[in-house]
Amino acid sequence: MPVSPTADSAVAGESARPASEPVLQPGRRGFAVYVHWPFCAAKCPYCDFNSHVRDSVDQGAWRRALLAEIDHTAARIGPRNVTSVFFGGGTPSLMQPSVAAAVIERIGQRWALASDTEITLEANPTSAEAGKFRDLAAAGVNRFSLGVQALDDGALAFLGRKHSAGEALHALNAAAAAADRWSFDLIYGRPDRSVDAWRAELSRALALGADHMSLYQLTIEPGTAFHSAHARGDLKLPDEDTLADLYDTTQDAMEAAGLPAYETSNHARPGQESRHNLIYWRYGEYAGIGPGAHGRLIVDGARHAVTRRRLPERWLAAVSADGHGTDAEAVLTRENRAAEMVMMALRLVDGLSRAEFAAEIGDDPVDWIGAERINRLVELDLLSVTASDLTVRPAGRPLLNSLLAELLA
Repeated sequence: MPVSPTADSAVAGESARPASEPVLQPGRRGFAVYVHWPFCAAKCPYCDFNSHVRDSVDQGAWRRALLAEIDHTAARIGPRNVTSVFFGGGTPSLMQPSVAAAVIERIGQRWALASDTEITLEANPTSAEAGKFRDLAAAGVNRFSLGVQALDDGALAFLGRKHSAGEALHALNAAAAAADRWSFDLIYGRPDRSVDAWRAELSRALALGADHMSLYQLTIEPGTAFHSAHARGDLKLPDEDTLADLYDTTQDAMEAAGLPAYETSNHARPGQESRHNLIYWRYGEYAGIGPGAHGRLIVDGARHAVTRRRLPERWLAAVSADGHGTDAEAVLTRENRAAEMVMMALRLVDGLSRAEFAAEIGDDPVDWIGAERINRLVELDLLSVTASDLTVRPAGRPLLNSLLAELLA
């Protein structure tokens, strides 16, 4: 799953970049294009993403609108070398391969696509969608990210997934046959699932031979079916001690298998990290195309926060009328950029580069956060500081949200 700062994470400034701030260089830490396909066959009870169920989708209209917004964005920011393209959702594997091909072609026409640019597409592992993988690869997709979520039919039913464990295995084989790079997601911390049961499921998952896996603890998000069930008392998550044991079990198993964590929930063999999500976590530049998509674009040396209209029909109408579905665009203040950079980079095991922070903010992160606050966390063995980096220590990773709140208070 791709990650990016939410619209609420930034309060945009009303004026242009002050003269005393650094002039930001486009593409300094890479440039990515995120393409949002908002449609799903069904809404999962844990999902709070911008996804929608529709009886029918006019794929020709969506193709034209996505191309138009790419054109608009390219005219707004000018040339770029594209590090990665990510089709997210929703369920992009419901997209016709011809639409994906047209989008990739247009990105290559408006910007520069290298032969090794990472082009990822999220997919559900149903048989019908897995049958498209070869056609999607022919369209230009070279990495698949599959939402497997569990390898047990009962757990899949609980999670509202429409595929079986058998279909998941078939889809993973199809992805491996269609592309050199593929990944899949699993959700742990499910109710009534012991640590031993999760260890066994994780062992089965590792035996499948993926070079990248995303492993998420089940969380209860507002506005979801699970949130209502949890509020009624019908859904109970494991206690904190069990969740801590599940986390430790996950880290130990993945380390032993040669897929250590490189980010809070993402594990990969060295060199197989998601290049797209690294753009977000390293606070690179990215364009968001499609309903609800977010962007961080550098225009005239200043970083802009861009959000698109969230509801698919409203976004489509706006693009038809104006050539784009932008809901808001504004310059980010220095304080907002600094906070976003800390929030994103400290998710990485490699942490926050002091040199890159200074290039973006014009200050050292230790000075910006405060040496006294940082030293207190260092003494607690939650944070590490070197001449080049700030990193979260292993003991601090399960406490990342609390740690960030302390750093950014």
